[in-house]
Amino acid sequence: MAQKNKKAIKKKTIAKKKSTKKTHVSVKKTAKKVLQLKKEKERKKASSKKTSAKKFFVKHPKQKVKTKKIKLKPAIPTAVKKTSLPTKIVKEKKVVVVKAEKKTSSKALKKIANPGPIYVEADKNSPRNKVKTILISQPKPESEKSPFLELARTHNVKINFRQFIQIDPVPAREFRQQRINLTEHHAVILTSRVAVDQYFRMCNEMRYTVPETMKYFCLTESIAYYLQKYVQYRKRKIFYGQQSIADLIDVIKKHREEKFLLPVSDVHRERIVDFLDEMKLNYSKATFYRTICADLSDFNGKLDYDIVVFFTPMGIKSLFKNFPNFKQKDIRIGAFGHATCQAVRDHKLRLDIAAPTKETPSMAGALDYYIREVNKR
Repeated sequence: MAQKNKKAIKKKTIAKKKSTKKTHVSVKKTAKKVLQLKKEKERKKASSKKTSAKKFFVKHPKQKVKTKKIKLKPAIPTAVKKTSLPTKIVKEKKVVVVKAEKKTSSKALKKIANPGPIYVEADKNSPRNKVKTILISQPKPESEKSPFLELARTHNVKINFRQFIQIDPVPAREFRQQRINLTEHHAVILTSRVAVDQYFRMCNEMRYTVPETMKYFCLTESIAYYLQKYVQYRKRKIFYGQQSIADLIDVIKKHREEKFLLPVSDVHRERIVDFLDEMKLNYSKATFYRTICADLSDFNGKLDYDIVVFFTPMGIKSLFKNFPNFKQKDIRIGAFGHATCQAVRDHKLRLDIAAPTKETPSMAGALDYYIREVNKR
């Protein structure tokens, strides 16, 4: 009985061992399956990401790109002149023929042609009476070398000087309201002797010492020589034209980098301002003085002269303000400049002597020519 029990116990232990081995094997198999499932899920996720990325980057069919052969022009050597023949330039054993062309820059200045002086013509129905007395509507010249005084000596004619307009200087307080700094300007455009006087007057009132490097651009040679009253005359810093601002085109182009100052009156010529705008210059227009009508009450309402000469439209305005009942009759009227001649005709007056013309560019020359024609009888 004991032996049977021992055998039964052995069988049970052996059966238990087998069952435990089976359970271990099954656990290992299930663990492997779980790992395999995890790996498969990860692979599926990775494959899904790749497919989604491929959706965004779809390969298009290859298209043929049109290409053009561009021939690059090699730079023209500096030694080649504009009028030179085509030159050969060797580059990587290839000979390229290049024609010398004119250099054109995008920032090239606009060519402004000089129109020259505007000539005027007198009326043909002028009376031919002899000339004995002349009134010049300007202040009396300081020197005896004036062309009008020489005219009086050569033709034995009496010439009087009386200014029809009066200059009213702008005080420094009013000038400061224009907000113009004199120290910022290194070039000045002077249109008359009055502008010269008023510019240096304002500099003294503003306590500004004009530097020696200041550049002066004058309309006429007489204005340039008048500058000797204030500065030492030097060709390097004083430039002048024949009559108008257009004569200074070439000189202004060389100094266009400067900031210009234009001293003017409250009544001034807009032609100069238009010219400076067309040149696209950096300039400031400042009112240094006012032009008003002078008091001519000492004439007692009469002008007993054969010729009366005017130089500004304001002089014609002063004539009618002081002589409201003025009638021309046999009085010959001379006018200098296109604007003054136009003002004479606007007031329905006869223009007997006009300047400038091709034969007589100055007023003194026009008077000389007229007196010779009239007084030769």
